[in-house]
Amino acid sequence: MKISKNDALVWFDFFSQLDEEELSTKHKEIIYATFAQIEAAIDYRNDRLMSEIKNLKNLDNRTYFVGNEKKFPGGCRSCLLGTGLSAIRKTNKCNIECKFCYNYGELEDIPPIGEGMWEIGGTKFYEKDLDLLLSIYQKPTGIAYVYLEPFMEIEKYYPVIKKFSDAGIHQHLYTNGTLATEENLKALGEAGLDEIRFNLGATNCSDKVIENIGIAKKYIKSVGIETPMTPEFFEKFFEKKQSILDTKLDFINCAELHLNENNIDNYYGENMYISRHGYISPIWSRELTLKFMKIADGENWDLAVHDCSNYTKFARGLNLSSKSGMWFGASNYACEFPKIPYEVFLPILNDDSFEFLRLLLKYCGGN
Repeated sequence: MKISKNDALVWFDFFSQLDEEELSTKHKEIIYATFAQIEAAIDYRNDRLMSEIKNLKNLDNRTYFVGNEKKFPGGCRSCLLGTGLSAIRKTNKCNIECKFCYNYGELEDIPPIGEGMWEIGGTKFYEKDLDLLLSIYQKPTGIAYVYLEPFMEIEKYYPVIKKFSDAGIHQHLYTNGTLATEENLKALGEAGLDEIRFNLGATNCSDKVIENIGIAKKYIKSVGIETPMTPEFFEKFFEKKQSILDTKLDFINCAELHLNENNIDNYYGENMYISRHGYISPIWSRELTLKFMKIADGENWDLAVHDCSNYTKFARGLNLSSKSGMWFGASNYACEFPKIPYEVFLPILNDDSFEFLRLLLKYCGGN
């Protein structure tokens, strides 16, 4: 169905006051028509930005990047092309709090995994169980150490990393980088960690973390940045661009920021869209990534800059399901809200500078 932007605004103001069970089928048609109009306009704007990137590349139609393909992170290849990405959870603590964190506001209430235990595939394991696990399951192409800040107890990770390294499994680890030292980065490299990703935006591009990125390059094969793309990170990165590039890092993953119940209030009033009825994101996040990639391409940075967008996350879910033997079209990509927060779309519907696609094409000389 077709709907005007003004009518969509009136309806969404109404929907924001209803409970989900009060929505009728007709209401949902209006909701989906509005989402489609917003998403189509966002896609059109992003396609125009992508067309300005001279050497834009894609990885088997699953994601986009610019730069040195040899430096495209192995963890992302495993995620998008291999047998998915198996998450290993251990640490339930973090030493800082970021407004884009998916656990914002609940960092003191994250349940522990268990003394001496690791969570893999939703199951609890002792380190001594890993041989059993590897003898039964086909080994994954890659695993990732996630769940808050591993450097809070990084010494516990070395023997586990060694075990999976001996099994020939690609491993990467996420960190905000504030607790990294030459000693523990060296120990990670010696244990066999293949890749480390620094969330540089977590510290607003701290000089100390930038220095640690350079130290990590001495001991770990692949070193990069993975940060949700925000206006703050975009601005601060370019203030410190040269010192960051001087670390000789291998890649920068620009993650499209998507929101959940914990962090969405930190972005109240921003223009939002919902991608395929799944992730809800501020529209500026991917726009900034594409502008970032255009600069990297134009200046010929010797690294890979990856557009880790909602589209990429959608492709990731499809790849994981296909490799898991699930039914055709199955995916774990879904909305992270039990009830869609219709009120967060009021700012974009109220924004006079944002037009639905039909009007955009009219103004741009299209059909």
